[in-house]
Amino acid sequence: MSRPDVPGAQPAGQHHQAAAGLLEKLMAAVRPEFRAGEIVFDPADPVFGGAICRVACCPRTARGGRGLCAAHHDRWIAEGRPGLDAFVAATSRRWHKQEPLACCRAPGCGRGVRRQRLCTRHSAAWERAGCPAADEWLAGVPVTIPPAGQRDCLIGFCGLWTERGIPFCQGHGATWKVNGRPEPGGFAARYLGDDPVPAHERIFVGSLPSQLRLEIQYALQRRSDDRAGKAPPFIVMIMVRFLAGSGASSLLGRTEQEWRDAFGKKNNASALLAWCRREVADLAEGSGWDAEYPRDAWQGFEVRYVLNFSRIPQQQLKDLAKRWIRWRLSTGLGLEAGGARPMRVLTRLAAFLHARGISGADGISRAVLEDYLADLHACMAGRPEHGTHVSMTGLFLTAVRQHGWAPDLPPDAMIFPGDQPPRTELLPRALAGHVMAQVEQPGNLAREENPAYRLVTLILIRCGLRVSDALRLPFDCLTADDAGAPYLRYFNHKMKREALVPLDEELLDLIHGQQHRVLDRYPSGIVLFPRPAKNPDGKTPVSSGTYRQALYRWLERCDVRDENGQPVHLTPHQWRHTLGTILINRDVPQHVVQKILDHDSAEMTAHYARLSDKTVRGHWERARKVNAQGQPVQISPDGPLGDAAWSKQRLSRATQALPNGYCELPMVRTCPHANSCLTCPMFVTTAEFLPQHHAQRQQTLQIITAAEANGQARVAEMNRQVAGNLDKIIASLEDGGEGRETAAGEP
Repeated sequence: MSRPDVPGAQPAGQHHQAAAGLLEKLMAAVRPEFRAGEIVFDPADPVFGGAICRVACCPRTARGGRGLCAAHHDRWIAEGRPGLDAFVAATSRRWHKQEPLACCRAPGCGRGVRRQRLCTRHSAAWERAGCPAADEWLAGVPVTIPPAGQRDCLIGFCGLWTERGIPFCQGHGATWKVNGRPEPGGFAARYLGDDPVPAHERIFVGSLPSQLRLEIQYALQRRSDDRAGKAPPFIVMIMVRFLAGSGASSLLGRTEQEWRDAFGKKNNASALLAWCRREVADLAEGSGWDAEYPRDAWQGFEVRYVLNFSRIPQQQLKDLAKRWIRWRLSTGLGLEAGGARPMRVLTRLAAFLHARGISGADGISRAVLEDYLADLHACMAGRPEHGTHVSMTGLFLTAVRQHGWAPDLPPDAMIFPGDQPPRTELLPRALAGHVMAQVEQPGNLAREENPAYRLVTLILIRCGLRVSDALRLPFDCLTADDAGAPYLRYFNHKMKREALVPLDEELLDLIHGQQHRVLDRYPSGIVLFPRPAKNPDGKTPVSSGTYRQALYRWLERCDVRDENGQPVHLTPHQWRHTLGTILINRDVPQHVVQKILDHDSAEMTAHYARLSDKTVRGHWERARKVNAQGQPVQISPDGPLGDAAWSKQRLSRATQALPNGYCELPMVRTCPHANSCLTCPMFVTTAEFLPQHHAQRQQTLQIITAAEANGQARVAEMNRQVAGNLDKIIASLEDGGEGRETAAGEP
């Protein structure tokens, strides 16, 4: 029965049609090693096994904790949890079941014990004697002579006599019976060490119906081939026992959500069941866009991305959404930007239209869109997703019109630039210096016990990478230029290109150390920061969420505080902002910062290029300033007066710059001087204008000479004052050691 509200739901007829040829496909696909009712994997298998027990020569998988198999871990606990290294070196490689069983204490008897360390026959005799003191009673018991043809237990190291009718002793025979009386030779091999896989490390699928059994065998085969995640046999058996009791004959008899609902608990076994169903469905229905596109839930992506179109009630809008999202994904956009985000936007738009009875594209008029914009504003005003919903809706309508997907879409169904809510221009979120000092303090860095996470943090701080790019660094991420200078080579996933960033020697050594640690565990060396669990081949990197949780725990341990004494709440991306701001304020040219951060445009880098007021004032204070008489301009001290003087300097430079200096006259006053600025007490200049001063002095001397020759005494006198001021200015500026530095007080 169809369930349109359930992800992955399909009509019942489609299930039957898909399952019609499934059995033949399964028979052809499942290899012989996966066809058995009892499937056994090597203890070191990267998918179904794992690391081997630390005890020398113990071949079992280390599932007990502390790098030990379950048996040796139990023994370690029983011995009082001694030092692990000493325990591993001293303990026997044999696990408990490989130790010889106790023998009956009666003289000459070779049978296993039952009560009072006596076999069944001797314990019964002891009870008939009235249960006397055991040692005294045993002294009078005659020596037992082995019966004719008596054989030893089939398990070689045991040495006890077999019981009647079975090839095992009392204890091993009881275990053999509990396990369903399997083939004796194979059962004995498990104890002898020839087969170190215990029963709980085996997968038994014989209890499943024939086709369901083949489906599970096929899914296990796919899991083994893909090596994308672990599947411990005890987890597989939880799933198998559930399926055996479900009465189902095929995984395709129910949708994925129906299986999840029937399972009840959300755990590793239920997730494995959902994954198995997807694999079987792909085999039955095919894979790729031809099979995926008609479904109401696209699941052929990463596990966390399921694009569920069943929440769009309008069929035409659902079809348009599928076409648009498939087109976006085909252009190379990632799953979040190309699929998940548009899916959220269209699902909300569809719900709004459905509430107003609009079932097709012909009802999406400009008036309806204006109502929708008002609804978005009422629900999302001031939040970043407000702009996302408006812009995505506009992109969707534009694509539908451009591609001719819905000819009945009204021509006025458009989102205009003015519909976009204003974006709040946020300042860079650079961290304060005292916060960074706490973060980079060596003692605090040492508090992060995981060297991989500590290295990620240093790469974010010093290289400015986005956290997703840092975590996905390839193993061979180092390169060097012709001079041997090291660089970090990474892939900028946002811009979809490779980029380089310079490295210091300390980071270079730390990266080499991380590479050695990776090779110790994964000889292939695919990524620099492999996920520590469920990662058989080491090709899956640490997730952003895992690193962030480790980061927050580390910050809590370090007790990093802000200027108000409150615990710091930061995000990894703030280190990128911090690096950009630090570089700009250290006078690194903006185009260099753009290259280091691998920004696509100068405008993006300009977001960081806002010099702090402290930096700009520092430039102003370092510049030597003189007035029209060549006297140094006194800088006001720190405090309110100094801040006011600095504000006036910024205002004058912005509004009253002269060809050879700046005017300090307040804007509200009118200049009373009709002569040259060089005779004005409001005039201020710096060494950057020395060439103009020299040129003007030469011109002024020529004017004085001509005026004296023509008898123009007044003109000569006025220009002698100007020339005298120029001589003082030039001498003062050329004598100042810092006088040649260009003032940087412009805002």
